[in-house]
Formats: sequence, C-alpha cells, structure tokens
Amino acid sequence: MPDSPGSAHEDAPVRPPAPERRPTVLEAHGDVRTDDWFWLRDQEDPAVLAHLEAENAWTEAQTASTADLREALYREMVARIEETDRSVPVRKGPWWYYSRTVEGSSYGIHCRRAADGPEPPDPAGSAPVSAWPGGEEVLLDENTLAEGHGYFALGTFAISPDHRWLAYATDTTGGERFTLRFRHLATGTESAEVIEDTSHGAAWGNDDATVFYVRVDEAMRPHQLWRHRVGTDPAGDELVYEEPDEHFYLGVGRTRDDRYVVLGLDSKVSSEVRVLDADDPWGDFAVIEPRRQDVEYSVDHDRGDPALGRDARFLIVTNDGAEDFRLLAAPDAAPGRDHWREVLPGRPGVRLDGVDAFAGHLAVYEREDGETRMRVVDHVTGTSRALGQPESPSTVWGGANPEYDTTVLRYEYTSLTTPRSTYDLELVTGQLTLRKRQSVLGGFDPARYRTERRWARAEDGTLVPVSLVYRPDLVAAPGREPAPEGGAPCLLYGYGSYEASMDPTFSSLRLSLLDRGFVFAIAHVRGGGELGRHWYEDGKLAAKPHTFSDFVACARALVDEGWTAPDRLAARGGSAGGLLMGAVANLAPDLFRAIVAEVPFVDCLTTILDDTLPLTVLEWEEWGNPVEDPEIYRVMKSYSPYDNVRATDDDGRPVRYPDILATAGLSDPRVGFWEPAKWVAKLRAANPANRVLLKTELGAGHGGPSGRYDAWRDEAFVYAFVLDALGLADRAARPYPGASGS
Repeated sequence: MPDSPGSAHEDAPVRPPAPERRPTVLEAHGDVRTDDWFWLRDQEDPAVLAHLEAENAWTEAQTASTADLREALYREMVARIEETDRSVPVRKGPWWYYSRTVEGSSYGIHCRRAADGPEPPDPAGSAPVSAWPGGEEVLLDENTLAEGHGYFALGTFAISPDHRWLAYATDTTGGERFTLRFRHLATGTESAEVIEDTSHGAAWGNDDATVFYVRVDEAMRPHQLWRHRVGTDPAGDELVYEEPDEHFYLGVGRTRDDRYVVLGLDSKVSSEVRVLDADDPWGDFAVIEPRRQDVEYSVDHDRGDPALGRDARFLIVTNDGAEDFRLLAAPDAAPGRDHWREVLPGRPGVRLDGVDAFAGHLAVYEREDGETRMRVVDHVTGTSRALGQPESPSTVWGGANPEYDTTVLRYEYTSLTTPRSTYDLELVTGQLTLRKRQSVLGGFDPARYRTERRWARAEDGTLVPVSLVYRPDLVAAPGREPAPEGGAPCLLYGYGSYEASMDPTFSSLRLSLLDRGFVFAIAHVRGGGELGRHWYEDGKLAAKPHTFSDFVACARALVDEGWTAPDRLAARGGSAGGLLMGAVANLAPDLFRAIVAEVPFVDCLTTILDDTLPLTVLEWEEWGNPVEDPEIYRVMKSYSPYDNVRATDDDGRPVRYPDILATAGLSDPRVGFWEPAKWVAKLRAANPANRVLLKTELGAGHGGPSGRYDAWRDEAFVYAFVLDALGLADRAARPYPGASGS
C-alpha cells in the first residue's frame, strides 16, 4: 500500500475527507435504518460541493505517484488510434452520409456527398476524404457546438425525408435534457425556434416540415410526444400524447420503409405501439395492440410487393406465446392481435432480439448459447441462411441500413481480438465485402492474442459463461500449458441487469493491459440477456442475488483454474454494474485486490424507496417495489452495498476491503452523485485501513467526460489505478516477439 503522497505537494491533503455525521432515521415495514450521510444528496448545501472537491483533491494526491504511468498509458492508447478517420459512407436517397474525426479534435463531424457520381472508392474505407468524388457538405461539426462547454453530447440527429433539414439536439451539462434545433442544410442557417427539455430522438413526417419530439418530466421520464412545424413558434406546438402511467416511458421513430411514424410506449415488462401514416403527419396515431401486463412487442413495417402477391404488413416481435420471442405479422388494415399470424416461431434456447424488414428479405437478429447470431430470410422462397462468424466468442449486429429497397445488407462484427469490422453482404450473389476494419496502429496483429469461452459453476449449479482474452506468449492457459505460479493479473468485468448483454467487443485501449500480461474477462452473469429471457428473469426482482453470487463464482473459477490469484485480481463495473461491484466487495472482500466502481448504484434500497427521485418508479419492475412489498424490501436490504458495509467479520476481525476507485457525475440523472460519496465515507469509517478513492466529474453526468481525448485520459487513470493496486505500476508493455517497438 503506497504511503500518503503528502510530501509531493505542499498543499496536498494528509488525511482523507471525513464528512460529518448527520444521522437521518429511515423507516419502512417496521425496519429502522440510520443513515449518517443522507445529507450528502442535498446539492444546495455548500458543504456537499466542498466535500466532493475535497474528495477529488484527496484522490489526486493519492494517485500522484502514478502521474507518469497515466501519461504513458494515455500516449500508448492514442498512438494506436487513427485520430483522423471516417466512417463507411451510408447511402440514403441522393446522398452518401458519413462522419469523420480530425486529429486534435474531440468530437465528430457529420458530412455528406452527392451520390450522383461514382460510389466512394476503397472498400477498406481508408481512402482520404479528399479522394472522394464531388464536394463534401459539412452538416454538423460537434467541435464547433462544444466550444465553451466542459461537456457536450449530441442526442437527436434526424434528416428530413427531402434531405433539406436537420433536426438535432444537444446537451452541455450531462443532465440528459437536450435542446432541439433545426438547421437548413443548403444554407447552413438555423431556424429561429429552440425547444428545451427534450429527450433522445425525433421523427419527421413525409411533408418535410412536421417533426415529432419527446419531452421529459421532472423525474426524467420521457412522457410526452409533441408535434412541431419547422419555422413556427414552439409555443404553438401540439401535445400529441402524454403517458400517465409512471411505469411507462415513450420514444418516437420511423419505419425503414418510410411509411409510418412509430410511437413506442414501454415499461420494463410491457409494451404498446401506436403508428401514424407518415404521409398524414397531422393525423391521429392508431394503436397496434393495447398494452397487456408482461407482454412486450416491437413493430417494423414491410410495404410488400403487389406484383409478387405480397401485401403490406406490420412485423411484430413479441414474447406473447414465446418466452424468447417470436415473429408475427398483421395486415395494415387490421394490425391487432386477433390478426397476428406467425412468421417465425419461438425456439427453445434461441432469443429473438429483433428483425429488420427490407424489400426482398428479413434480417433476423438472435442469440444462442450466449452468442449473437444473424440470419437472412428470403421473402419469396422463405429460405433462411445464417451469417458465418469466424471466432467464438464474438459479436455481430446489424449496421447502418436506412434504405428499404436494397439488396445489400450491412452488418458489423467484432470479438475480443478482432477490431470492429463493417461488412456488406450482396444478398443476390452472396458476395461479402469488408468495407472497413477499425485501424489499430503500432503493428497490431490479432493473431498474437487469444480469446475463448469458459464456464463457471454458480452456487446453485448453474453454468455461467466467461469470455476471456489474453496474449498467450505472456499468459499460459491453464490446462494446456504450465501455468505460472499464482497466475496472471486479471481484470474481470460485469454488469448483469436490465437484460443487457455484455457481448465481447474489441478495445484498442485494452491492449495496454493485455501487453502487460493481463487476462481480461467478462462474467456474463444472470440479470443480463446473454442466455435468453430466463437468464434475465433469474437475476432480477427477488432473484437479484444470483447476479452477485454468479460474479463471485466466475472470479473463484478463474482463481481455481489457475488463471489468476486474489492478489492479482481486479473487478470493474459501472452503474448497475457498480451495484454489482459494491455487492461482491461485501460478499468476498478477500477475493479481489482492487475494484473499480463507476457511477455505482450502491445505495439502491434508499433510492428505490424514494419515488421523488428521477426514474425510480420505472425501476420498480426491474428491482421490485420495496415501498409496497416487504419481501422485496428484505431482499434489497440483504444486498444493498451501502447497507451491508462490514467493519468486522463473523469472528470479530476487521474487514479489509479491496482498494476501491469509485466515480460519480455531479449532473448524473441516473445514479445520484451522493450514492458513491456516501459509500466511500462509510467504507472509510468502517475501517480506516480501507483505501477508497472517489473521483467526481463536476461538469458531467452518467457517462463521464464527453470528449474522446478526455475519455481516453479517464481510461488511462483507471488502468493506472488497477496497475498500482496490483503492485504492477512499474510493469511496461511487452513488445511483440520479433517486433522492434512496444
């Protein structure tokens, strides 16, 4: 454990911040809890901001000895990145759309070129922008919009059907309340109207003047759909729909065939979809099927082909009658459930994630055995073919496919060893073209790394998948080669909530760990969606503790198999994954040497009991409602990290927690900054020997720093913390065998 670096700076703090105790009594279901730091949620109290600033100063002082390491890691990361780059162009109507980055600039630039000339050259996507035919038109430069702001995020980016107008929305606080504006693309001028407090997403009507947008309420719930005509005063906008049920939120979009505007109304477990003819944007939305508890469905539209006897229809992906979802279809004129007809049945063990409709085919997205799959179904013949994936584990998903009338399907592929790759599949000939693979500079060769899938046995006998990546010349794989005594350093990542799947993807930043001999692993714990709906159901509500015990089981398996050892094992997770980090720190503090908990949801019971906080009511269908249900209250209290911080073990000995780095965002609307702040204070109070650091972004929200260079520096900070905690701060990246550089 490093000594306090107080001597490094004359004004460096010599002891960690210790916010005063102001006990608040919390009572529910006859149970009484005393929270000494409840007051830290009061952002109006000057002592709160002063405390966060003191924590930042302490963290900087405690990590001052790693400043050179952080800088070295950052330079390594940047050296691998093609800083001036562009995306593969996407054809939509008469234009090729793409985005690009410029070395030294933090944000993207959104552009287009006319499509009346030759197709942009170079299938690999590496030709310089200047080599393209025709003139480039810059639609939006995020760097210009970000000037003068410490934080910037682009939300809505929607081009009108006639390609003359851009609707775009920006957030400069991290609070996720966006300001919507309209830009005339031919002149680059802004329309006068400015619409505040919008959410992500907007949809145009086919009159090229009507825009539908979403507003949020005080609880940050997207709850209203509004209709606006470009060029008019927003004060005259029409409220189209307001969702009264606090469990539901709404979103708006368009079908790929441009026939309908779609209003989606969703809770965590139920859905309702309403559609409007995009040619009649001032008409009324019609309900596809009224909401029913625990029935989810989503809708796309297939305009059909009368010449081939194919009628227009709605395509419906639903769990109605199939736990892992099935595909149904209904005619335009009668889209309700009575007219739903099965297109693709549900299959045991295969989760249907979604379907995209095109003129001649369907693109089907599914997952099986913990991995994503894609297949294509021909409308005419009904035949189906799966897209091959060269590695396991790996990840595949649909790419940018805005055109309905196309015979080319774009998709994306990656693995823990293969950088993100964009492919175009010609559906008539079967020709597959690699359009672009993410550049990794510095002599990167994916063959020098190995990825594999392992399975850990949970407490109840359930097998939990673990994805691994490592350099075999630096890490000997247990069972195949003699494993070094004590194993390799390892960073184990987890999430396990909201049916979100942590599918394996490549990161060039991660090479800084792999080239220092690390194993990187993902624990695909219950509560995620990796193994289908049952995997999610078995890790939520009263079954939530499975998420935490699964992660511990994965960590123990890595140790037992010889991959790593507790003094070389670090864990990482964010948001609900930060809750996971806090829970496993309580469950198995001796199993980990370090834990990184980013914007962690560690005071979950107090938050979910408080329906005045943003998004709380929406969350009851994920975590349960501890206000009304005493059993859910009991379960949540049993795992809430803040409520279960331990000072001593069962034998009365002091509990020494792993070194912990917690992060927060002052503007975070999802996880209150006070949750990690309170947790850190309680961990220190439980045992002054605990090394716990808090780093709060005072000008950002849930996602941390917004600019790419700041984000890379943030990642270098995390890596330096992990290396230092594992006693590896002096370990340099190893050059590849036979390579001249690192």
